Amino acid sequence: MSTRPLVLSSESARHPFRQRLPRHVLRVAEPSGTRERAPVSDDNDWKLFMLSFGAFFTAFYSFIF
Repeated sequence: MSTRPLVLSSESARHPFRQRLPRHVLRVAEPSGTRERAPVSDDNDWKLFMLSFGAFFTAFYSFIF
């Protein structure tokens, strides 16, 4: 006779959709300290500013001339 858990869903999954998911989907992977992280790009702010400025300038210039 095989042993089966009394509760088929995870007790930590309170939402009905999360209760239907398999247990391995809800498992949180532990971070490994051995993997090297990719460098973080800190220049997103000025890239977005330049993109917005260029788009506004192009639209404004095209309406003027």
